[in-house]
Amino acid sequence: MRELKIEKNMPIGFMDSGLGGLSVLRAAVKVMPQEDFIYYGDSAHAPYGTKPQEEIKKLTFDVVEQLLEQGIKGLAVACNTATSAAVRALRMEYPNLPIVGIEPAIKPAVTCYEGGRILVMATPMTIKQPKYHKLLDKYSDKAEIVSVACPGLMEFVEQGNLDGDELDTYFEEHLNPYLTDDTETIVLGCTHYPFLKHHIMRFLGDKKIALIDGSLGTANELRRRLNEQNLLKDENGEGTVTIYNSTGRQEMIDLSYKLLQMPEMSMERRENKE
Repeated sequence: MRELKIEKNMPIGFMDSGLGGLSVLRAAVKVMPQEDFIYYGDSAHAPYGTKPQEEIKKLTFDVVEQLLEQGIKGLAVACNTATSAAVRALRMEYPNLPIVGIEPAIKPAVTCYEGGRILVMATPMTIKQPKYHKLLDKYSDKAEIVSVACPGLMEFVEQGNLDGDELDTYFEEHLNPYLTDDTETIVLGCTHYPFLKHHIMRFLGDKKIALIDGSLGTANELRRRLNEQNLLKDENGEGTVTIYNSTGRQEMIDLSYKLLQMPEMSMERRENKE
């Protein structure tokens, strides 16, 4: 257990197994524009989901240690797999550091439930996690929720492949079999997937289906925890974003900034957009 020296003027740390957590960082910049952020994408070891639990935990702690060396006042573990494997242990090790993890946005989908079908797109490893099944069990009597395993989908984002025929073929194989006339919501249950939202909406065509992810909810929770400890900077000025990637490749940094600057799409139901 380590008591950290934390000050208001320090940056907020973000980590992910790759580039997906940038969708959460994008939301955090929106709700805390005055703050400085440091993002570390561990793309050299992506995907975490194919690795043993203890290895995932060690990789997560290694990244967090690198962020702590630079001095951070809060931490977002913007990866479902790393959250399941390490967040509890991180909170025990660093008890005075505000830490948030992420989970698929099933609660918001159920809150807006209108009696149809909710699909949860997630990595196969997330779907296998006990934490995920506990979340499903919590809401299973309130809505029809169907898990959709999406092996390899996060790699499209890691490679900067956000559009094109390959994605259409992927969704035909992995998503289309689950779509029904009463599908009302698709939960994007991996932080990589919001970057594919434009393409998913085109794939869905005129289907009236809401797309929901947990980025904004996680960003708001991070802001709340920082505010509880009086660690938010005054709401004036504009903060900075610094991005690192374990591959050491400049093209990964460039892609990261490109993804961060992509416009967010509304999570409202499609009929409200037309």
